[in-house]
Amino acid sequence: MAKNEGGIVETIKTVVYALLIAGVFRTLFFQPFWIPSESMKDTLLIGDFVFVNKMAYGYSKYSCPFSMCPFSGRIFASAPERGDVVVFRHPVNGSDMVKRLIGLPGDKIQVKEGILYINGAVAPQVPDGVFQEVMELQGPMKNRPRCQNGAVGIGAICEKARARETLPNGVEHDVLNIEDNGAADNTDVFTVPEGEFFFMGDNRDNSLDSRFDQRVGGVGFVPAEFLIGRADRIIFSSAGASMLYFWTWRMDRFFKAVE
Repeated sequence: MAKNEGGIVETIKTVVYALLIAGVFRTLFFQPFWIPSESMKDTLLIGDFVFVNKMAYGYSKYSCPFSMCPFSGRIFASAPERGDVVVFRHPVNGSDMVKRLIGLPGDKIQVKEGILYINGAVAPQVPDGVFQEVMELQGPMKNRPRCQNGAVGIGAICEKARARETLPNGVEHDVLNIEDNGAADNTDVFTVPEGEFFFMGDNRDNSLDSRFDQRVGGVGFVPAEFLIGRADRIIFSSAGASMLYFWTWRMDRFFKAVE
């Protein structure tokens, strides 16, 4: 074998080994997740690609890196915390979803006039301006955003009132409001069962989350074994129908921490 041929072979082997290592690393520790809907705006936008830390809570049958796991249920490395942005498997239809963890086992959760109450105490909201975006078809699914300022035309500015909400453990995050007295702005008291969790979207009027029964497409309570991991960082973001449309890339969101 000629010397230059040997160099090419070694280069190919190096690339193959690097890809294998990257694949193992991804399977064991991280999973990329593409944001397909506006339920978590403005924390997460359609077209954000986030890294999900699969080691954050230990392994369950859904986050296990192997095709067959030696256990059912979940083995926690550390407990999920209120305010975490979590990717989980929908308990009924099996789709991957991302929402914010609001209720822990034993908590009593209620929404009254759009304000969140946890164990009878209000999670205070402070007005924080207006979230604005251009009315346009978003992502491969060509979603149209919902707007507080009415049915605006393509190219116009779509607005949603924004507030800063503080959870009992001190976690602060943005929430958006589209309409008063929306479908889930006034709820009964939900008591979170042991071993399960209660999730809500930050875009409160555009999220089929734990406020909605699973029989009508909602998330309901989510058992611990359905948790996949914590969304830690946005790696890449594109506003276009394809990630190849470089002119639609949101450079200011690259490597942004998820809060």
